[in-house]
Amino acid sequence: MAGAKELIMGSFMVERTAFVPSTRLVFGPHLQNKLCFSPALVSGCGSERRVGSVGRGSVAAISQDFVKVVSEKPVKFKVRAVVTVRKKNKEDLKETINKHLDALTDKLGRNVVLELVSTEIDPKTNAPKRSNEAVLKDWSKKSRIRAERVTYTAEFVVDSSFGVPGAVTVTNKHQNEFFMESIVVEGFACGPVHFACKSWVQSRKDHRRKRVFFSNMPYLPSETPPGLKSLREKELLELRGDGKGSRNLSDRIYDYATYNDLGNPDKGIDLARPTLGGKEIPYPRRCRTGRLPSDTDIKAESRVEKPLPMYVPRDEAFEETKQETFATWRLKGVLHNLIPSLIASISAENHDFKGFADIDSLYKEGLLLKFGFQDEIKKLPKIVSKIQESSQGLLKYDTPKIVSKDKFAWIRDDEFARQALAGINPVNIERLEAFPPVSKLDPAVYGSPQSALKDEHILGNINGMSVQQAIEENKLFILDYHDIYLPFIDRINALDGRKAYATRTVYFLTSEGTLKPIAIELSLPSSKRVLTPAVDATSSWLWQLAKAHVCSNDAGVHQLVNHWLRTHACIEPFILAAHRQMSAMHPIFKLLDPHMRYTLEINALARQVLINAGGVIESCFTPGQYCMEISAAAYKDMWRFDLEGLPADLIQRGVAVPDPTQPHGLKLLIEDYPYAKDGLLIWFAIENWVKTYVQHYYPDAVLIRNDMELQAWYHESVNVGHADLSHESWWPELNDADSLVSVLTTLIWLASAQHAALNFGQYPYGGYIPNRPPLMRRLIPDEKDPEYSKFFDDPQRYFLSSLPSLLQSTKFMAVVDTLSTHSPDEEYLGERSQPSTWTGDTEMVEAFYEFSAEMGSIEKEIDQRNSDPRMKNRCGAGVLPYELLAPSSNPGVTCRGVPNSVSI
Repeated sequence: MAGAKELIMGSFMVERTAFVPSTRLVFGPHLQNKLCFSPALVSGCGSERRVGSVGRGSVAAISQDFVKVVSEKPVKFKVRAVVTVRKKNKEDLKETINKHLDALTDKLGRNVVLELVSTEIDPKTNAPKRSNEAVLKDWSKKSRIRAERVTYTAEFVVDSSFGVPGAVTVTNKHQNEFFMESIVVEGFACGPVHFACKSWVQSRKDHRRKRVFFSNMPYLPSETPPGLKSLREKELLELRGDGKGSRNLSDRIYDYATYNDLGNPDKGIDLARPTLGGKEIPYPRRCRTGRLPSDTDIKAESRVEKPLPMYVPRDEAFEETKQETFATWRLKGVLHNLIPSLIASISAENHDFKGFADIDSLYKEGLLLKFGFQDEIKKLPKIVSKIQESSQGLLKYDTPKIVSKDKFAWIRDDEFARQALAGINPVNIERLEAFPPVSKLDPAVYGSPQSALKDEHILGNINGMSVQQAIEENKLFILDYHDIYLPFIDRINALDGRKAYATRTVYFLTSEGTLKPIAIELSLPSSKRVLTPAVDATSSWLWQLAKAHVCSNDAGVHQLVNHWLRTHACIEPFILAAHRQMSAMHPIFKLLDPHMRYTLEINALARQVLINAGGVIESCFTPGQYCMEISAAAYKDMWRFDLEGLPADLIQRGVAVPDPTQPHGLKLLIEDYPYAKDGLLIWFAIENWVKTYVQHYYPDAVLIRNDMELQAWYHESVNVGHADLSHESWWPELNDADSLVSVLTTLIWLASAQHAALNFGQYPYGGYIPNRPPLMRRLIPDEKDPEYSKFFDDPQRYFLSSLPSLLQSTKFMAVVDTLSTHSPDEEYLGERSQPSTWTGDTEMVEAFYEFSAEMGSIEKEIDQRNSDPRMKNRCGAGVLPYELLAPSSNPGVTCRGVPNSVSI
């Protein structure tokens, strides 16, 4: 009998109890590397699912004598839960007081209580089998430990009829919330049972219901063990909420709302903004906060301004490391802006850069600039002067990478063109299929759709080819921002200090594999103008101004459409629906989980300070108060989920064609296209990983069609989260493995690589304002304009006065510096916080390690490409290597690294 006890419990104590005999062995199809005895025989770590074959892995031999002994002598034994709690580094006064109070009252019975829930139903009660309740030990004793993580234990007594623990309930009787990182239950025959919690547990006084954490075993809804079915359903109901009332910061409720909180009409009509989302202005939905309406407009939600936090479900908020990093860089941004802002407030003059040396001094001297500010600085409060004197290191800007290797690279046409392929917005270049290009706008509203571009504008720059020949040989490409800007141009140009054109830029693909710009069309509703590369000093400055306007157009589309809309706003509904419709134990939820981290929080912060009325985007980009309307117009007229995957996007833009002889089935028409070339490596690595995962859980398409949670997730994402476009025929159907793989790969691509490519180069490329001005303040004069003489007499001063002012520039630089920063707690593609226990399915753990190894191989391949002199768009004298899709990175502004999620 002693031997039997040892096999069952290890070193745990044993007590005799009643016994329900059973001798079945059960193996689940996705648990083939785990040995699981029937719960009635030995408490194991799996549960009964479909009968499948036994895969590789150790299998214990069971003697008939052992079975006989157990059948006759049932036992009761102890198991232990090891709980890891992550402590807060910083606490406010209330939290500190409550912490000491909790340490005291924990001894008196107001403690943290755990209970194990079996995967089995108790036939007597027809309810899940539950263990006794057990408290976390030594909470009071360990309250003074300063470690980041503290482990506690709780002991339970179970008998051999209990089964397998599939869930743990937690009751927090303390005053403070705490972050439960993980639970490991030890003492069952096949090893530890893992619970990856990663969640804040609220005090019972705030949330009466017990928290439920499921083990890391994945279950499709139809395979949910009987003991977990009701808990699975109740947990999802709680996460959905009832759609009523205002949310508390401690809530875990995921729901939808329109973007009716960007304006602040209570502060004035100039800060009122239209609601985005609905029939009038289609837009994706965002996370509902339930705040009261504003006083002056019942349709507009009232604002919550910094430093007050905006609601996101509690577990979506930044963790402390991320908070501290974000706060540090935000402080740096405030200090960067402090002196110019105060100077602007007491000076009637709008300070422009007087020369390029003034811009250089931002990186050399910080904000104590020699702009003739001495008198203004003397007027500032003494405290500001002290900050200025004591914070010079912090107040300096880092030199952006674009001017770190070649100070004058930004002036050259080849660099201007290279950035269309390897810069911060490499996703708009298209093959020119017809010349001249034709607008798709309504001619009754916007006039003739014909372009002002003519053959004679480009014939001298296409190596002796005819225009038609150049088109047929795939030599002409275009950046076409005509249709997205023209409907807004009159309104933009009516704003104070804002001037814009709707631009088209035509490029020729050289024999070296590089692009060169050969014509720029500048359109206003009343006129069109074409500029071509310089032939003399005057035309050189005019050409430079034209390129600056193109870059301003490009910066707006990059930020408002490609970055914010396509990788932030359009993903949010899929995240909300995932939490509302898919259980944490659903295998697809487990797959998507790392790719949803922090996105709701960063989007909420964007609504608070970036895309709101008077926020950073409106202040720093040419369209001003019309920025988000441009974003909404792009959503309505341009965005299609089925074209968001990289291969489909490249084909749709005409820069790639299907070719089964190529490694990825695609042939790039610009062979040295760094974003596309590196992106395809990552896309297909993601696709292969997702395909392995999906085929593992859905060997038959019927399983996909019958998966109620999966179908509800996709249906709600489309019909609620993207309700305004739900009628479109291009939405994929989720009816087989191929369609599911496509949808999941697209989402993971957008959240990881696509966002990284569009985000982490913002300061390295945009931190030097002349390279990529986000805002233009002057149109380009012609000889008939009164301003032409000013331009002619001092073209450099005219050029600099067309760019953002000092205050506008420093504000923009401070923000993109923050947005380009990797946090120390970043998780990169191919990484997970708990790589060996994120799922209990060991076959998928192994598959993920293979995917991780593939990311390492891709990084080495990217490094080799950046050292290949044949690839002139990423290797050359003064040329920046293309590293934005290199998977790993150190913290800080690195111009590389692919985080798992949209986390900044």
